Amino acid sequence: MESLSIGSAWMWAGFALFVVIACAVDLLLLGKNGSAKVSVGQALRWSALWVFLAILFNGLLWWLVDQDAGRAVANQKATEFFTGYLIEKSLAVDNIFVFLMLFTYFKVPAELQKRVLILGVIGAIVLRAIMILIGAWLIKEFHWILYVFGLFLLVTGIKMLVFADSESDLESNPILKWMRGHLKLTPGFVGEKFWITDNGVRAYTPLFVVMVLIGITDVVFAVDSIPAIFAITEDPFIVMTSNIFAILGLRAMYFLLADLKDRFHLLTYGLGVILVFVGTKMLIVDVYKVPVFWSLGIVAAILTASIVASLLLPAKSASKEVAQGS
Repeated sequence: MESLSIGSAWMWAGFALFVVIACAVDLLLLGKNGSAKVSVGQALRWSALWVFLAILFNGLLWWLVDQDAGRAVANQKATEFFTGYLIEKSLAVDNIFVFLMLFTYFKVPAELQKRVLILGVIGAIVLRAIMILIGAWLIKEFHWILYVFGLFLLVTGIKMLVFADSESDLESNPILKWMRGHLKLTPGFVGEKFWITDNGVRAYTPLFVVMVLIGITDVVFAVDSIPAIFAITEDPFIVMTSNIFAILGLRAMYFLLADLKDRFHLLTYGLGVILVFVGTKMLIVDVYKVPVFWSLGIVAAILTASIVASLLLPAKSASKEVAQGS
């Protein structure tokens, strides 16, 4: 088991400063038009920038480790980062589709979605940081926790494969039921406000309800994603940086993929297979350690196959519409 992290104190401090600056830039520049809708062109440019920054960071990381620990270690760490980044980015896409479901269900206007998304991203970053630190400590103190993580991912992946075509029923969501039964809610949106005061009583807007549900979604996806990255590496610095880089572009990627959900209808199956793979990898870690280069190739192949298959095979709903139209 890995006992040391390649991250020095100045590397941790530098990355933390970068994250703060990145969030500020994302908030100020992508949101400079106020509540105006983000265009596909804007989203595409920002998404490309975040991916480029992740690749640039990985190159810098490789160079630094190469100087300090040698070429073999540098190649290992750079591959671990990129594999973790791919897995976390894939799970982030599934996260985006849940955001889309919430926005569609509550009929949130596109111009009101930006504020909720940036708060959701910040919340996700904070949650991941806390859970990564807890996860790293647990693995250091209790090696057997890897088997718990592996079993959890295996079961989660199988459930994702079995229920991939199931529609989510928000009406039965216990959190939503509780809020409707215990909070005073406004009938409609009030600009970007989360609550207003009505005759001295605080009334919460639908935007607040969406924000709470997105927060719950962040927790659920953090529980899935943290064990997944620890299947690739136990180095806290690699785990943290690959996770955060995958999250940073989440808001721009949402506006890019919001209209493409049906085009990637098989991606959920691909994510399920990936979770089954990393879960199995964790369960057999003391019998056979899958080389990180193999992990990268397998994850990349699964993602590519699910995306290509989605583009080649029409979704069931689309097929039905064509049949009805003819």
